[in-house]
Amino acid sequence: MSETRERSNPAPILIAGPTASGKSALALALADALGGVVINADSQQVYGGWRILTARPSAADEARAPHRLYGHVPLGTAYSTGQWLRDLAPALAETRAEGLRPIIVGGTGLYFRALTMGLAGIPPIAPDIRAAGEAALDRLGLATFAEAFSRRDPQTAARIDLSNPARVLRAWEVIEATGKPLAHWQDETPPPLLPIAATIPFALVPARATLAARCDARLDAMLGKGLLDEVRAVMALDLAPDAPGMKAVGAPELMAHLRGEATLDAAIAAAKTATRRYAKRQVTWIRGQMADWPLIAAPDLPPVLDRIAAADKLARASN
Repeated sequence: MSETRERSNPAPILIAGPTASGKSALALALADALGGVVINADSQQVYGGWRILTARPSAADEARAPHRLYGHVPLGTAYSTGQWLRDLAPALAETRAEGLRPIIVGGTGLYFRALTMGLAGIPPIAPDIRAAGEAALDRLGLATFAEAFSRRDPQTAARIDLSNPARVLRAWEVIEATGKPLAHWQDETPPPLLPIAATIPFALVPARATLAARCDARLDAMLGKGLLDEVRAVMALDLAPDAPGMKAVGAPELMAHLRGEATLDAAIAAAKTATRRYAKRQVTWIRGQMADWPLIAAPDLPPVLDRIAAADKLARASN
């Protein structure tokens, strides 16, 4: 590959990190420095209605650099990892056609895993099948439900955590809906859209105390930007509490206050706790599922640019 071609089709940059880690600001700084398009990989930021609560890029941020896949899904609309991949493919193609560098950033580990490892092409599960599985799980209890599932699908049972009700229920509904084990679909997984070797990945994981302080400070800043008004506007949509997008981190706690069920101070404290716990789960995922991603502890631009330059140089030398 020539250097001209390399410049016109630069390796995508992937930035994974927990909420409040500073990954969006880093992505925007990279877009400024390198000529890039910031592409969302966060399952909460796909939804409209939650610009402040989910820390979606501001209008000023969007004016600085192109952004894709932010706020394009109406609240209440189901949105899967597979749909994200389908939306991502043309966004990547457009970015490359413009000679810009894709900068894919977010906190949803499943998105990154599907992007770099592939996603099984399981057909959508009908709501009545999912409801039947949930009812059976509630009626039988996890141990009995998992035992019955294991007899029906020993192949998948050997691969999943049978103490995790969500995993067992998902595996049950797949074989119930398709007649084929989840393990079959996993084995038929197509090649990934972006193999990790074709990207420049970073996992941004600040120190625990730093991240906790950032979570708290960010929620305070959101309140100053009109977060409660945003929550009121979403509540006015009168969607079911469990509708897709309605359980954004911090939303249930602030809604409880607006319904008169909690003081503002109590709601803020609860929302901060929920945010810190969410960030902790994201860090656990990254450390467990992205162990081969280079870790960075702070969203500092110069060392990241140095790593990207080194990766680009290596790519040119190998082509």
